[in-house]
Amino acid sequence: MAALPMAPGCLLAGWMMEKFGRRNSHYIVCAPLLLGWIFISCANNLTLMLIGRFLTGLCVGLLGPLVPVYIGETSEPKTRGIFLAAVSLAIAVGILVAHIIGTFISWQWTAVICCLFPILSVILLSAVPESPTWLIYKGQVDKGVTAYYWLRGYSEEAKTELQKIIERRKTTESETILTWREKISNLKSPELLKPLAIMIIFFVTCQFSGVNAIAFYSIEIVEKAVGKGIDHYVAMLIIDALRTVMSVVACVVCKQYGRRPLCLISGIWTGLSMIGLSLYLYWTDGKPTDMSWLPLSCLMVYICAISIGLVPLPWMMCGEVFPTKTRGLGSGISSATTFLAFFVVVKTAPRMMSNLGEVYTFLFYGVVALVGTGIMYFILPETKGKSLQEIEDKFRGIKNNKV
Repeated sequence: MAALPMAPGCLLAGWMMEKFGRRNSHYIVCAPLLLGWIFISCANNLTLMLIGRFLTGLCVGLLGPLVPVYIGETSEPKTRGIFLAAVSLAIAVGILVAHIIGTFISWQWTAVICCLFPILSVILLSAVPESPTWLIYKGQVDKGVTAYYWLRGYSEEAKTELQKIIERRKTTESETILTWREKISNLKSPELLKPLAIMIIFFVTCQFSGVNAIAFYSIEIVEKAVGKGIDHYVAMLIIDALRTVMSVVACVVCKQYGRRPLCLISGIWTGLSMIGLSLYLYWTDGKPTDMSWLPLSCLMVYICAISIGLVPLPWMMCGEVFPTKTRGLGSGISSATTFLAFFVVVKTAPRMMSNLGEVYTFLFYGVVALVGTGIMYFILPETKGKSLQEIEDKFRGIKNNKV
């Protein structure tokens, strides 16, 4: 019920952020998110629980493209990577905190505590401005300039980038404002089609590498490695903590290294660890062994590898690669793709494990990771240290000395 509305939520968010702005759309999302947690906390029957899950799942979809787009448009090139990587860190911390709370108190009180976060978001949003790029594109140049300098300061680099944004706005003033129907029919433009194809392949590679299937069934995998009797809560919290630590590492390495090397390193090790886990299960065939450290090591390597590259990078680049005039549409479609793939993977994983067995299921995830990484080697652009305008010009085929 939570996964079903995520993909439509992404598409709706694409329209919302263009219509109402990036910050205002965040304000709007806080209302159904709060309502969803209230329904869950007060649920005394299945219907209320499902309504609450639907609303919270919808809000996850709404926030999917909103967050990276707002961060991408408000941060400077040299720090944009670490801020965008912090999205994955925030998700990991949120999961860890919710699981810690839920370990010690009832799910109803856990939901009550979760009600505080939409309220906190409204308070914090009041302290930051609307996206200057969106304001300038909508013709509110003075407000956009004020917001830009509040966010970026008055350095020469910042002034140069602002001038490019304003100049780009002037060149589009004579162009007819496109309706959403026209934007969809305009998908053939290379500055939208190229990054959209790249992001869809990137998101699908991440999801079909089994990231959420492994997260959902990691306890069962651990049980196969060390036998029954493991404390499910302890195993879950250890995995959550490892994911959180690696998300912190991702924030650091994303600032130091480019997107391409991180993608390649992450994808290769993700694939090899899954194939290694598959081979172990094939050779042991469910028999007791004194090599239980091997599948556990494969699982840990998998979580570490996928957390520094395949998981955060698509969300980071979702806020970077799309042109200003279709950023909402592009990020909405690509984000919807990942939630659609997420739904398919989680729904098919149990059937694959029962029909094909864990060996071939994990082998499939590993092969997808390696094949997808190979494709990304040829098509993934490097965006580290480049302004959003430079990235857009790259896809438009405009020559630039810095690209």
